Amino acid sequence: MRRFTYLMYGVVSYAIFFATYLYAIGFIGGFGVPTSLDGQPTVPLSTALLVNLGLLGLFAVQHSVMARPTFKRWWTRVVPVPVERATYTLFSSLALIALFAFWQPMGGSVWTVTSPVAATVLHGVMLLGFLIVLVSTFLINHFDLFGLRQVWLYFRKQPYTPMKFRTPGFYRLVRHPLYVGWFLAFWAAPTMTMAHLLFAVMCTAYILVAIQLEERNLVDEFGETYREYRRRVPMLNPFAAKRREQRVAGDAARAA
Repeated sequence: MRRFTYLMYGVVSYAIFFATYLYAIGFIGGFGVPTSLDGQPTVPLSTALLVNLGLLGLFAVQHSVMARPTFKRWWTRVVPVPVERATYTLFSSLALIALFAFWQPMGGSVWTVTSPVAATVLHGVMLLGFLIVLVSTFLINHFDLFGLRQVWLYFRKQPYTPMKFRTPGFYRLVRHPLYVGWFLAFWAAPTMTMAHLLFAVMCTAYILVAIQLEERNLVDEFGETYREYRRRVPMLNPFAAKRREQRVAGDAARAA
């Protein structure tokens, strides 16, 4: 009974996550859902700013703290190990749902693209970003990342085996393609309102900090394998490796 309960808990947590992910596309893009980043303000600007910063801070703290190994070691004294990742997924989804529900439009326009063709292209880039995010998770094991593999193995009475370090597909170009996808989704906006800009800036800042924490954990876990990968593959810009090769070749030529 316990194994079945854990499995159902993982499935429900995943379903909530996937529904939240789909809602996020409409929320950021401003279509198909009842709430969005943009819109006419309904509260004073100072109130909207404080509410939005609080919602972003709630997600950042939850998403970052619960992912740290130190927290996991403490947390699994309370939450059973097989459902730890599913619980993390569920809490992340709930933090996003709160953001969707209580987000306050702030009015104002930073830029507006008036060309229908250019606007369509930007919407396409935004959707491409969401696609890159999703594909990137499948490249490294989507179901392990969101807790389904853990509860399935427990249901089958099989021991959990940590994922091996691999660099398939996008991961050969940049170390964090998932975050590249999020950047495209945040910034490819035909109309950039003040609320959208706040969201994009704060999420970008959070991701840049999160990368440092994540890579520190990856070095602790994989050691020299990850250090070598970090030296060889750029963090976010796939063109940085080419420029680095050209610079090294130029330095060698000048030295010769």
